Amino acid sequence: MNLPDLSSKTAALSSQAAVNPLSFTERLRTAGIAPGDSEELRLNKSLLMLATGLVSLTTMLWVGIYTLLGPQFSTTLPLTFQLLLAGNMLLYIRTGNFEFFRVSQLGLLLFLPFVAQWTAGNFISSSGVILWGLLAPIGAILCIGVSQSVGWFIAWVFLTALSGAMDYYLADPLFTVKSSVPLRTSLVFFALNFIAVASIIYMLLRFSIEQKRKILDSLEEAHKQVQIAQEASEKLLLNILPGAVAERLKSSDQTIADGFADVTVMFADIVNFTQVAANMSPSQVFSMLNRIFSAFDELAEQFGLEKIKTIGDAYMVAGGLNDDLTDYSAVIVDMAIAMRDLLRRDFIVNTSHLEIRIGIGTGPIVAGVVGKKKFIYDLWGDTVNIASRITSEGVPGMIQCDTTTYHRLAGSFDFHEPQTIYLKGKGNMTVYRIIGRTGTVEGSAA
Repeated sequence: MNLPDLSSKTAALSSQAAVNPLSFTERLRTAGIAPGDSEELRLNKSLLMLATGLVSLTTMLWVGIYTLLGPQFSTTLPLTFQLLLAGNMLLYIRTGNFEFFRVSQLGLLLFLPFVAQWTAGNFISSSGVILWGLLAPIGAILCIGVSQSVGWFIAWVFLTALSGAMDYYLADPLFTVKSSVPLRTSLVFFALNFIAVASIIYMLLRFSIEQKRKILDSLEEAHKQVQIAQEASEKLLLNILPGAVAERLKSSDQTIADGFADVTVMFADIVNFTQVAANMSPSQVFSMLNRIFSAFDELAEQFGLEKIKTIGDAYMVAGGLNDDLTDYSAVIVDMAIAMRDLLRRDFIVNTSHLEIRIGIGTGPIVAGVVGKKKFIYDLWGDTVNIASRITSEGVPGMIQCDTTTYHRLAGSFDFHEPQTIYLKGKGNMTVYRIIGRTGTVEGSAA
């Protein structure tokens, strides 16, 4: 059992009092609990203040009983005990130094009952008052810790053994002094001491378990809230990034950049968006784009493709970034047809009767996460540039693709005759306009 260095503790009193902004009355009411205290420290403070209150209340009761029994019972020692406990508590409330209060208060609970026995004479005449000293190791378990409480218990055992040895060796076996305290009174105080000590220990343990259960419940609730928040953040992350990329980003802070030998990229661009938006309010423009792009998001999820981003009034999707689809080029075209047909038929989504032009390119790309704040998963490479420029040079309502995509899908889809268009930075390039899957209504019409 290590007593604190009083000089260092005293030097810290003024600084701790200055840090604690609560008033003396407020600290007394809240057991000296500060706003920044942890849950465990709050419980320790509450337990020790409760123990002090219960012991003080019982001591007052003992003083009253002693007074009623007459002059053979001195009230000096219990009153002194009461004053020391209360004075030490007020010092703690004033300074906020819980470490000093904890050790000194437990020290008073340990040593003063033995002083009371030694003053009364022996174990029998004192009615087993040393039982009160058990509150010190019990309090140490609750307020300091299990391992630190061992020293307090050893101290109580040592003092008890010392008192027993003193009673044994100093008592005269041939001469018995008649005690001034009647036997029946001594037995009553034996019972009262046992009951009082056991009751206080029971109430402290009960209070401790109840508070720890409340702390555990609050921690479980906090854990649930953290899980909900984590699930929401993961859902948001998956809305921004492909699943595999999101997992890598969570598990590592390294730069994410991958090369893909074969990816099909699609751009969808709203025709005459600037002219249409010029006659709308900002909220109407947002509502129009949100309805259309939300419908495209549902299609991307339905077809198992990765939405990459929106760029103004353009929508970008890619296939081949994961192993979920082997025929991703065909699936990209299926989604492109579904997007075009959606705008042609669903005028709840497309209230302004907008049209889109779509460009598709297939080839190698580089993909990665750009930035650390407001990051985005993006694609780069000649394939992306070709798909974007094919889109810009497209015809409203038409789906165009490059030669690589055409050769891959020629057996499954019907195409118009190839067209040669000029692409900025690329020169003349052959593109193919997709009609629909072979055997469908659109394909038959071709």
